[in-house]
Amino acid sequence: MQRAVELAQEVSGSTSPNPAVGAVLVKDGVEIGTGATQPPGQDHAEIVAMKQASDQAWGATLYTTLEPCCTWGRTPPCTKAIIAAGITEVHFAVIDPNPDVSGNGRDELAAAGITVVEEDAEGANELYESFAKYIATGTPFVTVKYAMTLDGKIATHTGDSKWVTGPEAREFVQKMRRVCDAIVVGVNTALTDDPYLTARDDNGTPLERQPLRVVLDSVCHTPVNSAMFKQPGSTLIATTESAPDARVIALEQAGADVVVLPSGYDRRVDLKALLSHLGSRGVVNLLVEGGGSVHGAFFDMGLVDKVYAFVAPLIVGGETSLSPVEGSGVVMMGDAWNLTGTRAQQIGPDWLIIGHPQKETFVPPSDEMNEDLDAE
Repeated sequence: MQRAVELAQEVSGSTSPNPAVGAVLVKDGVEIGTGATQPPGQDHAEIVAMKQASDQAWGATLYTTLEPCCTWGRTPPCTKAIIAAGITEVHFAVIDPNPDVSGNGRDELAAAGITVVEEDAEGANELYESFAKYIATGTPFVTVKYAMTLDGKIATHTGDSKWVTGPEAREFVQKMRRVCDAIVVGVNTALTDDPYLTARDDNGTPLERQPLRVVLDSVCHTPVNSAMFKQPGSTLIATTESAPDARVIALEQAGADVVVLPSGYDRRVDLKALLSHLGSRGVVNLLVEGGGSVHGAFFDMGLVDKVYAFVAPLIVGGETSLSPVEGSGVVMMGDAWNLTGTRAQQIGPDWLIIGHPQKETFVPPSDEMNEDLDAE
């Protein structure tokens, strides 16, 4: 099963909007076929593994990271192929998060006399957290990523931000870009850094598959000669009705796709409308790489599903140095976002902290508790 998880991780990002699945066929203790989900419209992982095993699949055991599908989509249902191949036992790690079909594949296999086993596998649930949200809400899973110094700064007071983290952390970010469907930044990032926002290989060469680049720009201030327009892949400018028609046309002529969305707080692009639009375009996994203002807006609206915070062992100081999350923020410490399921790992000289932000309901102490404290 762990091998199946590794196979799914290897193709993560290339299968969207379908989930990445890994599959391994075993017979008499020997691996006879492996597979991973192919790009949309092509074979699912189980089919790839069965084709590799051919006639040996009869009587074999299948290990797959996700409950096999039982419905027609762009491809036939995997359950029927599994039954026809004569597989006698199926192990899967995660039940299909789609509420319309969850458990149906398991039940169909069991009804055909196949032994079905659900088992835990490290890393399997994380493979499908984005897909689970997308299939339930039609909107992308939002991951906020930022790099800060030990004193919580993302740039010096002059605005210099290159580089907060080391090359190992920056390479990790490239891996994050490779598996996401879209990257969001604010117009200030576009103006200040003129970023490429591309996913690149280990040699720095842009990959064939690129995430959609999204710039939040309520009045279309993005320069028409921005470097991102010359990169492979597509750029979306999310703007509002406040944007002058001439600027919209100029950006479209420069190669950008411009979408006019409702304005929300402070006449900026309404982020909920943005997520709905991106969901309609098949964006499942959204990476937010904006500055503190953009991050703060996502947090203020409660739209962040996951945080990747890189912390560098640097101190820059400065009262006006920028911080990674701005916005309105919370009033009381008890209202702060609490990262759950937190884990940390060292990457080069830096540390990466990962977690899911949640707000815990603050329960004031009872009168009886106050009396006990007074007594102490």
